[in-house]
Amino acid sequence: MTIDEQISLLRKGTVDCIPEDELRRKLDRSAKAGKPLRVKAGFDPTAPDIHLGHTVLIRKMRHFQQLGHTVIFLIGDFTGMIGDPSGRSVTRPALTREQIDENAETYKQQIFKLLDRERTEIRFNNEWFSKFGADDFIRLAGKATVAQILEREDFKKRFQSQTPISIHELMYALAQGYDSVALEADVELGGTDQKFNLLMARQIQQAYGVKEPQLIMTTPLLEGLDGVQKMSKSLGNYIGITESPRDMFGKVMSISDDLMWRYYELLTDLSPGEITALKSAAESGERHPRDLKADLARRNVTDFHSQAEADEASGEFDRTFREHQAPSDVPSIEKPAGAIKLVKLLASEGLAPSVSEAQRLIAQGGVRVNGERVNDVKLELGSTSGEALIQVGSRKFLRVVFK
Repeated sequence: MTIDEQISLLRKGTVDCIPEDELRRKLDRSAKAGKPLRVKAGFDPTAPDIHLGHTVLIRKMRHFQQLGHTVIFLIGDFTGMIGDPSGRSVTRPALTREQIDENAETYKQQIFKLLDRERTEIRFNNEWFSKFGADDFIRLAGKATVAQILEREDFKKRFQSQTPISIHELMYALAQGYDSVALEADVELGGTDQKFNLLMARQIQQAYGVKEPQLIMTTPLLEGLDGVQKMSKSLGNYIGITESPRDMFGKVMSISDDLMWRYYELLTDLSPGEITALKSAAESGERHPRDLKADLARRNVTDFHSQAEADEASGEFDRTFREHQAPSDVPSIEKPAGAIKLVKLLASEGLAPSVSEAQRLIAQGGVRVNGERVNDVKLELGSTSGEALIQVGSRKFLRVVFK
């Protein structure tokens, strides 16, 4: 690739590049010297599973790898015990050593679904902070002022509302900045919510004598399936990268047509020109949005599973939703013949979390029996021998054989 082509790839799906003109200089110097850039991204092991929202940043790491650079997946086992205060209205509870180790191991198992193992350094910042003495931390604390730290929007709001801010939280950005000193980072990547920390890292590098501090690049926070709030496990609007191919495919197919283009931009390696061509095909009627969404779903499943599993998931989706057939592997149970209320059956077999939720699902038209939508919350099944195919929502099926 030419330098312009490399910049186009690296800037795709990013928000900030600070300083803007430094990316070209770093790439050009790296090429002439034959020395790969060191590209850092830090992850606090606060959750054990990665979802597609996390992969926006990891995919950008992969883009650097594809251009021959070294990426550093930094697991903040030390800073994880502080807890990143970014966006927090209260102090984050500190993780235990056991929680950190368990979550870090899960991260290590998952990231190589996207990253090249040979071009990835996995580091832990306890590697250098465990060697810090009290005097080292005092020197680090002297590299920034309280006024600078309180410029953070989250701290500012908490200070104004008299919500407690713990002293150790003030150290988080400084510790993250020292990571860049220890790793000799040329570039640091992070979400837009990390911009303050990333800028602080440049200042910390300069304070420790780094002549050319790191370039920072931020990536946007990916909207979840609802298309409104950021993807989050706590909000239930996420797609986990370890989910089954069928669930992953079905969830991608559930997003809106508008959100689809956002996912194409942030969750695929297609160039901006290729995405524009797909948009034009959709606008002209040459390609149906549903088919383009299926292509997106296949790409996502292939990234985290395989092409064969993506094809199988696509076929199963067509069978279930386009041809209105039941999936080929519907679970089946046997029940003794005798009338049983549908709401009780849904709750007991895990198709609804409770009887009251089952009633709500039926009332909203979300339940079918033998292909027919039901709306009677008092409906009973199994008064005679036979079988019933129950469908809840778009992806939950159960065959009940009454004997």
